[in-house]
Amino acid sequence: MQHDSQHLKPSVADQTVADELMPLFTDIAAVIQQARQQVQQAVNSAMVQCYWQIGRLIVEHEQQGQARAAYGKQQLQALSEQLTRQFGKGFDVTNLRNMRRFYLTFPIRETVSLELSWSHYNLLTRVENANAREWYQREAIQQHWSVRALDRQISKLYYERLLSSQDKAPVKAEAEQKIAATKQQSLNAKDYIRDPYILDFLNLPSQRLLESDLEQGLLDNLQAFLLELGKGFAFVARQQRIRTEDQDFYIDLVFYHFKLKCFLLIDLKLGKLTHQDVGQMDSYVRIYDQQQRAADDNPTIGLILCSQKSEAVVKYSVLTDSEQLFAAKYLPYLPTEAELKHELELERIKVQAQLMNKTDETGND
Repeated sequence: MQHDSQHLKPSVADQTVADELMPLFTDIAAVIQQARQQVQQAVNSAMVQCYWQIGRLIVEHEQQGQARAAYGKQQLQALSEQLTRQFGKGFDVTNLRNMRRFYLTFPIRETVSLELSWSHYNLLTRVENANAREWYQREAIQQHWSVRALDRQISKLYYERLLSSQDKAPVKAEAEQKIAATKQQSLNAKDYIRDPYILDFLNLPSQRLLESDLEQGLLDNLQAFLLELGKGFAFVARQQRIRTEDQDFYIDLVFYHFKLKCFLLIDLKLGKLTHQDVGQMDSYVRIYDQQQRAADDNPTIGLILCSQKSEAVVKYSVLTDSEQLFAAKYLPYLPTEAELKHELELERIKVQAQLMNKTDETGND
């Protein structure tokens, strides 16, 4: 053990070599970072051009005598199915409508700057005031606003407040301060392709690429645990994406309970459970009921599992049933909170041990 301990400590010679290599490392790191940014810009530029062209083709086809209402309901659905079969995800009806709106909002190709991403334009096309939209677009380009920064400025009516304010300095100062707070940190390689639009555009697997090994291990074991209970769980999907008009969400695990005739959505949190987490799950349940629930299905159930080092928290969420009815109708077929807490604690210990063993094996290699 003494030998291993000494081996882990860098020698003076090793430290000297590391110091000498620091300028080289810094230069190489800058080249890699610049290359990754160019890759991201190239993918975004290609996506913007592609989606603008798709929007143009849809509008031109629509203008060939197709009734607008019928076109929206029938033609886009058929087109979506054909494109999805050929090219994978990213061409559902909602996104095709987004592309159509993109072209109608920016019909002149030269007004579409490739310095902004598809996510930027998805926000800009929802700004009804043409002057405001042009201003937000120009500012986003000149000030290098991230998507989050642009979203914040639009939602806070920055343009309108600036226009109506006699003293513009405080408004500008506040906006600059808030933008600085939302500045993107330096991204690693996986960050450049985590955007769901990019995943779809490149036809990559539709899963979050930044989940920790601990979370993945817990989800693996929880999935097996629920299926082994034998209480009627049927596995549906993992990291399932649900989409609203302008946002995408991912659900960690989705089951269908054939005895209760309802979907069960599971979200795992590694940190402390917050009110925002509960509100988010309620939103998932509403969206899932609207998009996936059949007429003869019972209301969808949401289950939040919180696994901390010292605490396991379980919370069920069902929006349309009273708490008493939920307990009587659903809980006999679902694992109890005590069972889930116990399983979470056991699985966390097990997964952490597995990760430690993997780390030790890597170190020995």
